[in-house]
Amino acid sequence: MNNYGVNELRRMYLEFFESKGHLAMKSFSLVPHNDNSLLLINSGMAPLKPYFTGQEIPPRKRVTTCQKCIRTGDIENVGKTARHGTFFEMLGNFSFGDYFKNEAIHWSWEFLTEVVGLDPDRLYPSVYLDDDEAFEIWNKEIGIAPERIFRFGKEDNFWEHGAGPCGPCSEIYYDRGEKYGCKKPGCTVGCDCDRYMEVWNNVFTQFENDGQGNYEELKQKNIDTGMGLERLAVVVQDVDSIFDVDTIKALLNRVATLANTEYKKDGDVDVSLRLITDHVRSCTFMISDGIMPSNEGRGYVLRRLLRRAARHGRLIGIEGKFLADLSTTVIELSKDGYPELEEKKAMILKVLTQEEDKFNKTIDQGLAILNDLEEDMVKKGIKVLSGEDAFKLYDTYGFPLDLTLEILEEKQFGVDEAGFKAAMQKQRETARNARKTTNYMGADVTVYQSIDPSLTTEFTGYDSLVCDTVITALTSESDLVEALTDGEAGTIVTEKTSFYGTMGGQQGDTGVIVCETGEFKVEDTIHLQGGKVGHVGRVVKGMLQTGDKVTCKVCEKNRQNTGMNHSATHLLQKALRTVLGNHVEQAGSFVDGDRLRFDFTHFSALTPEEILKVETLVNEKIKESLPVQTEIMTLEEAKSLAPWHYSAKNMVTVSA
Repeated sequence: MNNYGVNELRRMYLEFFESKGHLAMKSFSLVPHNDNSLLLINSGMAPLKPYFTGQEIPPRKRVTTCQKCIRTGDIENVGKTARHGTFFEMLGNFSFGDYFKNEAIHWSWEFLTEVVGLDPDRLYPSVYLDDDEAFEIWNKEIGIAPERIFRFGKEDNFWEHGAGPCGPCSEIYYDRGEKYGCKKPGCTVGCDCDRYMEVWNNVFTQFENDGQGNYEELKQKNIDTGMGLERLAVVVQDVDSIFDVDTIKALLNRVATLANTEYKKDGDVDVSLRLITDHVRSCTFMISDGIMPSNEGRGYVLRRLLRRAARHGRLIGIEGKFLADLSTTVIELSKDGYPELEEKKAMILKVLTQEEDKFNKTIDQGLAILNDLEEDMVKKGIKVLSGEDAFKLYDTYGFPLDLTLEILEEKQFGVDEAGFKAAMQKQRETARNARKTTNYMGADVTVYQSIDPSLTTEFTGYDSLVCDTVITALTSESDLVEALTDGEAGTIVTEKTSFYGTMGGQQGDTGVIVCETGEFKVEDTIHLQGGKVGHVGRVVKGMLQTGDKVTCKVCEKNRQNTGMNHSATHLLQKALRTVLGNHVEQAGSFVDGDRLRFDFTHFSALTPEEILKVETLVNEKIKESLPVQTEIMTLEEAKSLAPWHYSAKNMVTVSA
């Protein structure tokens, strides 16, 4: 057996299934697209669900991927064991109503034994208890002796998740040898020890579960194969754990060098080395997909991983900022399979550095306060920190609850989490009832005031509804960020724009901003301080980041309808002055693509007769299809040319 590296195994797998008629697709983003059931992509099939359910037509009936995944369910065990990690790569081959059990089983065996070169005598398949079809294929076609094929029940070898498509599994285990075993009598496939490692899982989606335990055969049967790349590397390289495979070990060694130590010399230090190694991998890939640190959702997962890694670096003596340094190593080791890491390198390193800076400003003070609280608890014989004290650490010193929990747990203390939540709720209610935060000028403080004041936006939308430009700033709903990703709301600022911002009663343009990596739906356009234009909306696909070359595309129909309604306000003012008298002055207006509102000064409400006269005059002018002339001029020039003025050629003049 050759000692293949992680990058080689990834390439070999994808090329093998390409040779079997599969379309090799790039890894999907870690951010789920149109899937609110997941915070982060956690399996190879997760982003392919629309193809399995029939909601979308796959690009080909046979697909293969190497999918980056994040799972944080066992985050408390990461570092403490050599088994657990938050980031992993999942190799997969998928059939959407094409091939089924026979091909899936044959190809899994062919890849493992002929391509990778694993010893067939050390491979043991398992099947679902009642799946005689899979048993027969393994026994009669592959040639595995019956006693080496294991039948397991629903808990191990049947994939289902409530109602919907489901089916039996067939896994393949590799015997790593007695040195990894528990040495207990009867140790075999299915034992909890590390000797028999599952390396492949074929899921045969052939039933529909109605949720009541009734199963019907599916007309379109599917294959969903999953194989952990790091697990395969452990077997191929014959190493102890995922932290010993080539790419991950290289990163771990870099962490150890920064800490001036070695792996496997000190158990406590090893915990920190493994945790930092895993978390930096996760953070690097998350940021490359546009996930930014925040206090909620996937952004909070990222922030938590970053801060855990930063704290453990301090625990083992790493001086100064180090996360960006380690991320550079991750990028170098993984860019063969994920070239976007190199493309997004500048953003990744910038986000890591900024976040580590923020954390460093609070951690020393927070640790000192927490240490005082610990000493007080010891004196009083208390084992649980009060919710009020935990909240004070969070609210005043920026110390997250999970970090307080983790630090205290190391010393056998706990936290009153219910009390923390109560204090948090009380603070939210107080904030809601308080007056809005204002700056010294009395204006509302917003995230937009964090944008570089030197940035400006040039408006090009009088001449064209399309504009090629560059993103100069991005904000989420609460923070200045480097990227926005699938489903996130925010604001985009660009060097130029064809979008007209809300002004003078006319509502801003709508449309889209697109680039190679994403699409942003513009729901409103606003003017910001300092001559900037903000495009407010939501990412509908992919991600956008500062520095991206983008195209602004204004919705032509909405702009046209808004323009017609704008012109109608001028017609309306002229008609009102004709019917009611020259004392009528505009007092305000609202104009968008659906309607207009015109506010004016007059002594009393209009009579039905006056309304009819005004409507008749306006409709007569509309029927004449008068040409509209748009002129760009100063406010003073516009005032000198009355906006209700008709020229000698009976032309409506709209001043801007």
